[in-house]
Amino acid sequence: MSRTPEVSVVIPTCDRPDLVTRAVRSALAQSVPEIEVLVVVDGADADTQTALAAVGDPRLRVLPLPQRGGAPNARNVGVRAARGRWTALLDDDDEWLPRKLETQLALAATASVPLPIVASRLVNRTPRAEFVLPRRLPEAGEPICEYLTVRRGLFHGDGFIQTSTIMAPTELLRRVPFTVGLRRQQELDWTLRALAHDDVALLMAPEPLVLWHQDEDRPRISLSSPWEAQWEWLRASRPLLTPKAYAAIAMSIVASMAATTRSLRVFRMLLADARRNGRPGALDYLTYLQIWLITPQVRHALRDRILGRRRRPVAPARPAEVVDRTLTAQIPSMGAPPAWDRRP
Repeated sequence: MSRTPEVSVVIPTCDRPDLVTRAVRSALAQSVPEIEVLVVVDGADADTQTALAAVGDPRLRVLPLPQRGGAPNARNVGVRAARGRWTALLDDDDEWLPRKLETQLALAATASVPLPIVASRLVNRTPRAEFVLPRRLPEAGEPICEYLTVRRGLFHGDGFIQTSTIMAPTELLRRVPFTVGLRRQQELDWTLRALAHDDVALLMAPEPLVLWHQDEDRPRISLSSPWEAQWEWLRASRPLLTPKAYAAIAMSIVASMAATTRSLRVFRMLLADARRNGRPGALDYLTYLQIWLITPQVRHALRDRILGRRRRPVAPARPAEVVDRTLTAQIPSMGAPPAWDRRP
């Protein structure tokens, strides 16, 4: 590629040649032609490199790493190699709708800050239902940390950001790299740290521009993942959070992992921390109790049963603006890193 691309697309992957090929093709099919697609292969993976070699598009570059370092490290490697002014992130098991980048570039042109983070709604597709999230956009003057974490109902997703929706200036992604070693909430952690800079703001496209494939049968970090690490991350992130946001994370995200211990001591410890360092609301207490009292399987079944009443297929080839907006009244599941990076 001789011309400098307008957007660099960074896709980390490992041992999923079919899925990453699907993601790559959705990126190459964008209505913005001046792009490059950087696939960072996280460790030895001959099958993936063979599959990508068959794509046959000069805009595709494959960056193999000698050993595995996790999705955050792979994203950082891709960003360092990016040539475009903008970098858009795409997980290897997701897809973009064709006008995703075009819509985000148009929104970025309206930004009042030098370094806008441009995200969007997405279609969350599970084996039994699909629905759009976030359910709402940020309100004027609302702290973004509260928008992304504080619930207005029993289910997560009123405010939401997911990696495959993010497009940001390459300069910003280099200034604020992803946290290597962080297992969960990678995009939330990055967004909070990036927004701590005065020249950064978050813009949200109202259209769903991404298909987020939530195959619950794939290997992933389970709710039994070490909750202490997530709690440590929360306490370290306290300067970036309002008291409401701190309590919301402690009583939902951290609690969802800690609840598998069935420990009354842990139950009391997390609750005390949320009350000491945060400001829980009534919904936080209700969420906390249902997380500890109801198994994830039952909660997911309830979610899918409710969602099933409005199930509606969304095809990858459809333009973003014609995706049915009636999907926005639904209930989401909790965000997680790409499945290949969800190993114990």
